[in-house]
Amino acid sequence: MSEVAIGRQPQSENAFGRGTMIIIAAVGTLAFVAMLVLGAYAPDLRSGKNGGAHALSNAGTGFSGLVRLAEATGRNPQIVRHDQQLSDEALVVITPEDPGTNLTDVLERRTGKATLIVLPKWLAQPDKNRPGWVHVVGPMPSGMPEGVLAPQHKYRVDRAKSSRAPLASAPQAPSHMRFFAPPVVQGLKANSELTPLVWDSSGRILLGQIGHLPLYVLADPDLIDNHGIADARQAQAALAMLDFLNSTDADQVLFDVTLNGLGSSRSPLRLAFDPPFLAVTLAIFTALLLAAIQGVARFGSPQRPVRAIAFGKAALVDNSAALVRKAGREASLGHRYVDLMRERVTALFRLPAALKGEVLDERLDRLHPDRRFTEIASATANARTRGELLGEAQALHRWVEEIER
Repeated sequence: MSEVAIGRQPQSENAFGRGTMIIIAAVGTLAFVAMLVLGAYAPDLRSGKNGGAHALSNAGTGFSGLVRLAEATGRNPQIVRHDQQLSDEALVVITPEDPGTNLTDVLERRTGKATLIVLPKWLAQPDKNRPGWVHVVGPMPSGMPEGVLAPQHKYRVDRAKSSRAPLASAPQAPSHMRFFAPPVVQGLKANSELTPLVWDSSGRILLGQIGHLPLYVLADPDLIDNHGIADARQAQAALAMLDFLNSTDADQVLFDVTLNGLGSSRSPLRLAFDPPFLAVTLAIFTALLLAAIQGVARFGSPQRPVRAIAFGKAALVDNSAALVRKAGREASLGHRYVDLMRERVTALFRLPAALKGEVLDERLDRLHPDRRFTEIASATANARTRGELLGEAQALHRWVEEIER
C-alpha cells in the first residue's frame, strides 16, 4: 500500500484538537501535583481557629496573641506540630486543654529543658455567629486543672476574686515581669515541691518552678492569653516571663499544639517534598517534563513518509527482484538470463534473425576464440544456488564486454 499523501487534508475543528488536549493535560498535571503537595502539608495548613485554648486560637482563651507579639518583638516563635521538635533546647509552652491529656512522653522528652505548662481555667462554648470565638460559661471545676499534672505532681487549685492588684515576683525575676491579678485569680496552694516565682497577696502561686528542674507551671492562663494581654502591662510582663524562663538564651520560643490535637506525623509523601529528598523529587519531575515535551514537540525537520512501492522502472525491477528473492526462485532464473544475453549479442553484432538454437550458439562461440559462449551459458543455466548463479552471470557479462572491444 502507498503511504504518499495525495494532499494536505483540512483539519476538522473539534473540542479535542491538539491545543485543547495540551491544555487539558497541563491542567490535570498541575492539579495532581497540587493535590500531592496539599496532601503532604495539610496538617500544617490547619488554622487551629477552633476556639480552643492553644497557640493558634484567636479566642479570648487562646494564645495566638502572645505568639504574634513574640514574633513582632523578634523572639522567633515556632509552632510545634511534630514530636521531634520538642527535643529543642528552647523554651516550650504547653497548653493542655483536657486534664486527661497524657504529658508523660512530652515531659520525658523535655527532661532538663525549659518547659512551661499552662493550666486550663475556663469552660467555653463556640460562638455560632463568629467562627473562632467563644462564650465563656465559667471557670472549670478545680479538680480539672489539678488533674493536668496528677498523679506525679499533686497540687491544690484555689480561686478568688481580686481587685486587679499587682502580683509579687521572685527577686531573680526581671523588673519588667510585673503582672497584675486578673478579676478571678486561679493559683496553686504552696507546696514544698513548688518554688513560687509569681504569687498574689494571699500566697496563691500563679507561676512556680517544680523542683530544681527548669519545669514551670502557670496556674492562671489569664496572665498570657489573648484576653489578658489586651492590657499592655500584662503583655510586657508576659514577654519578660518568656525571656526569664528561656534561660538557655535560645533564639526562639516553641508553642506546642500536638497535645491540642493539631499535630501531624511525618509521612513518606511529605518526605518527598522536604530536603534532602526534594532534590530527587525535582529531578524526577524534570525528567518527566522533558519526556512529555519530547512526546509533544518535534525535534528537527520532519521526514516525509517513504512509499511502500516507489515510482519508476528501477523501483519496479527492485520490487520484482524482491518478490523472486522471497520466493526462493533466484537460482532458477539462470536460463532466462542466458536468453537475455543471447538476444543482446545478436542485436549488437546484427546477426541474421533466422539463426536459432545450436546454429546461433555456434556462431556466438566463434566471436571469442578463447572462451566459448555455450560453456558459460550452460554453467549459468545449470546454477543451483544464488551464489553460483551470481558468479556465472558475472562471467557471462564479462564475456559480452570482452567481445564488444
